[in-house]
Amino acid sequence: MSRELFVITYGALVAQLCKDYEKDEDVNKYLDRMGYDIGIRLVEDFLARSAVRKCRSYSETVDVIAQVAFKMYLGVTPSVSCSNTTENEFFLILDKNPLVDFVEELPAGRCSLCYCNLLCGVIRGALEMVHLAAEVTFVQDRLKGDDVTEIGIIFSKKVEDKKHKRKK
Repeated sequence: MSRELFVITYGALVAQLCKDYEKDEDVNKYLDRMGYDIGIRLVEDFLARSAVRKCRSYSETVDVIAQVAFKMYLGVTPSVSCSNTTENEFFLILDKNPLVDFVEELPAGRCSLCYCNLLCGVIRGALEMVHLAAEVTFVQDRLKGDDVTEIGIIFSKKVEDKKHKRKK
């Protein structure tokens, strides 16, 4: 599927969700959940196509997301910044967000809408599949008048594999 077709289809999806749900929060949750479902499936394709090795730190993980995953699936490479000394909070800064190529502004009365919330869900779902729990949210959004689009990623803890002991 071409990127332009995807972007136009995504816009139609968001428009329909705005008709179906009165509250922006409900649309945002739906987009996040949809993105999460995509992310848990997309990670397998990403790992097979990219041949990246296991990341050893949160910083390395975010660099792979920015430099490899975003480039592979959206054709852009966000810059990365880390905001704290514990190195578990990062920001992906997009100078150009391809999901809003054909969007000039948010629909009237929809100031709380996170139009690209699907991206947060995709990142969260993919991270969870490689056993990393994270909170992923939009910090800044050009559609809301900010200079850039910025996605915040806060790693909470490593998700532990559940190991089952055999009963003897």
